[in-house]
Amino acid sequence: MTARPRAVVLGGRTGLLGQSLVLALRNGGWDAVPVGRDDVDVLDAERLADFIDKASPQAVFNTVAWTQVDLAEEHEQEAAQLNRALPASLGRIVRGTGMHLVHLSTDFVFNGRKTTPYTTDDTPDPASVYGATKLAGETALLSIAPDNCCVVRTAWLFGPGRRNFVQTILGLCAAKDDIQVVHVQTGSPTYTVDLAAGCVRLAELRATGLFHVVNAGQASWCELASEAVHLAGLHCKVHAITSKDWPQKAARPAYSVLDTSRFTEVTGIVPRPWPQALRDYIYKDCIPSGN
Repeated sequence: MTARPRAVVLGGRTGLLGQSLVLALRNGGWDAVPVGRDDVDVLDAERLADFIDKASPQAVFNTVAWTQVDLAEEHEQEAAQLNRALPASLGRIVRGTGMHLVHLSTDFVFNGRKTTPYTTDDTPDPASVYGATKLAGETALLSIAPDNCCVVRTAWLFGPGRRNFVQTILGLCAAKDDIQVVHVQTGSPTYTVDLAAGCVRLAELRATGLFHVVNAGQASWCELASEAVHLAGLHCKVHAITSKDWPQKAARPAYSVLDTSRFTEVTGIVPRPWPQALRDYIYKDCIPSGN
């Protein structure tokens, strides 16, 4: 009997994507090891290396990051520890071994000035500390272990297992007659179940380099909220507002739609449209009350 391949999923216990990854791996015949804060201090490079060595995985997935975009503006050092130092440590751990690392990154590495989807060949130019630290992590990792890793940029996640934008919107609309949502930012809504499946396939292929993995199509936050409310059958009006009406410390890219062509070329997977994925999430996974 052939042994099941093993994967370590950093952030796999409580993370929004991490939980979907663990499920996708197990459904795909992998032995998935979810890792949370109580399992190992990921910022202790020596202990992390020892933990991974003992687990003896064929693949490592890193979903851990500092994702509090506005707080990162005031806590750059702390953000850099998770967003740059951690992937660099992981690169040194997997370099020259039989392990393959899939590291998750973000659309915030781009400045948002394009009007057509960003490809993996476009030059990053982050407009926030969060984006800059995530880009630094990508660069460090790909320079340290180019033959043992791939970087997956994604965006606007929704999915089961943890509170997210869509669930928050439905919770608000279950209690209110109308809400306000920013309309001037356009991106790629992404279902964690679909993203997880794509990441697992990249690991199986031991793909290297940069990939963009998101659902097809584009939307503003307001359009995403409106579609979610419609699908949930809630009688709540969603009003569009500008960024000036919702000030935030960190700059957001006004347009950050991601082109998935390279991902499709390598895996053969064509991401489905985000409204279709959103329908699955709301009908199968989401709790409209927000509880």
